[in-house]
Amino acid sequence: MSSKEAVIIKVSGPLVVADNMESAKMYEVVRVGKEKLVGEVIRLVGTTAFIQVYEETAGVGPGEPVELTGKTLSVELGPGLLESIYDGVQRPLAVLEEKSGHFLARGIDAEGLDQTKKWEFVPTQSVKDSVKAGDTLGTVQETTLIQHRIMVPADVVGTAKVKSIESGHFKVSDTVAVLEDENGKTHEVAMRHYWPIRVSRKMNNKLIPNEPLRTGCRSTDMFFPLVKGGAACIPGPFGSGKTVTQQTVAKYCDAQVIIYIGCGERGNEMTEVLNEFPHLTDPNSGEPLMKRTVMIANTSNMPVAAREASVYTGITIAEYYRDMGYHVALMADSTSRWAEAMREMSGRLEEMPGEEGYPAYLGSRTAEFYERAGMVDCLGSEGRQGSLTVIGAVSPPGGDLSEPVSQNTLRVTKTYWGLDSALSYQRHFPAINWLKSYSLYVPNIDKFMKDNVSEDYWNIREQAMGLLQEESKLQEIVRLVGPDALSIREKLVLLTSKAIREDYLYQDSFDPEDAYTVPMKQFEMLKTIVTLYTEGMKLVDREEFDFSKVETLPVIQKIARIKELKADDQDGFEAVRRDITKEIAAL
Repeated sequence: MSSKEAVIIKVSGPLVVADNMESAKMYEVVRVGKEKLVGEVIRLVGTTAFIQVYEETAGVGPGEPVELTGKTLSVELGPGLLESIYDGVQRPLAVLEEKSGHFLARGIDAEGLDQTKKWEFVPTQSVKDSVKAGDTLGTVQETTLIQHRIMVPADVVGTAKVKSIESGHFKVSDTVAVLEDENGKTHEVAMRHYWPIRVSRKMNNKLIPNEPLRTGCRSTDMFFPLVKGGAACIPGPFGSGKTVTQQTVAKYCDAQVIIYIGCGERGNEMTEVLNEFPHLTDPNSGEPLMKRTVMIANTSNMPVAAREASVYTGITIAEYYRDMGYHVALMADSTSRWAEAMREMSGRLEEMPGEEGYPAYLGSRTAEFYERAGMVDCLGSEGRQGSLTVIGAVSPPGGDLSEPVSQNTLRVTKTYWGLDSALSYQRHFPAINWLKSYSLYVPNIDKFMKDNVSEDYWNIREQAMGLLQEESKLQEIVRLVGPDALSIREKLVLLTSKAIREDYLYQDSFDPEDAYTVPMKQFEMLKTIVTLYTEGMKLVDREEFDFSKVETLPVIQKIARIKELKADDQDGFEAVRRDITKEIAAL
């Protein structure tokens, strides 16, 4: 073997060190060893390259060759992404299973998109038209729910002329249009292109998000809202319901495209997701949910380096659909496993460790990831707007939110849905703690909710939040001296807060009527419960009043069943509120 050939000189788990790599570039994809395992250059020192390998390296040893590809780690973007299930480096798992069975062989490779399937391309431009980077050249009906836009590549300079464009059925690699830009450079445009996963896609402008992402969950929509283009985190200890919360949001939220990343989660959890999602029905359209979903499965027993790549693969695909003008929601479960992969690779690189052994760049990598969320003016002259909402689960050891991953995530996200194991043990789902959680997006959607739901929306919300906060203080008093020491008003606060907790915040995911609640019904339900408090305040000045009479009013049972009313049953909610007023007046 010639001295100039790149060869392995050291193997340390997923980290391989190779010499004679003077022509390598940072983040270049290489093929490692005789089995040509996929790897990526992550550090260069002279002629030595440090490579993280995305497959198991057992049996690979010094002296084996390393082959440079000249490409950075990229995803293949085009029709056929939806309904696919990929691993962390965009290899379709169904194709890999066909090639090697249930247990994946090393060195196996597959294209991200089906190279043989033909798609019907319908041009929206004609010959001699002028276009700019990001403009739509034509469309492909990818699924019954999503129309795929084939856009002018981002590297086209200035205004380009359409020299030729064809309609018909084409494979993703076929040229459908030829463009000539201002510099006289010719661009052959196929239905697919490649994009490096660590580089965010281009846009015209980032906008201030002002429209809520409706999840159908009363706890999040009413009290801790998330906007389209926002970033949220869901920290919580083991068993508190992080995965279930993300799956529920993925199913019910009003985003048009869902990207679900299982990053380093347990195999049985991921299996449940993979088995369940293809059978779920999209509540917004009645079609299978997978028709607008891309899944990336990277379980905890897969190579650790691929875990780190899976998050970038997912967010690059999400940005691609955002650029078409769609509202995209990305679920990352869990970013703690992603950070652990970074910590392991950092340790093998012998970098100076930061807090709790995590690399010093943990904070900047976390921020870079969440910064790719946003509401944007899409590239091009068509005035499209799209959004990418990122919801990341965090799994702090022992539920300790002071650990570095949680703290760095909280610093860059503006919505915090804090899960509480005590609530989950009480079978209160979703187990979102209403005293610890918060949302900084409330001012963004203030006008939207007043215009589209009610002028009184925020007043009712503030009253309910105030009651829940006061209840937590009163419960301490009850534990110390008992309920008899409370005044009539304080007993009324406890009664109303109990109704908010048990009849409003608790949702039954197996009840089709209760699993998803539209914003208007959320408001009407909460307004009805708050009415119990405002009407009950008329009894506060009554001395020696027996408060048990209020607790046994027939209308209390009607409040408990208020979630059974239909969303458009305005008269039903009004009737319950009239009954509250009438029965309390009779006392």
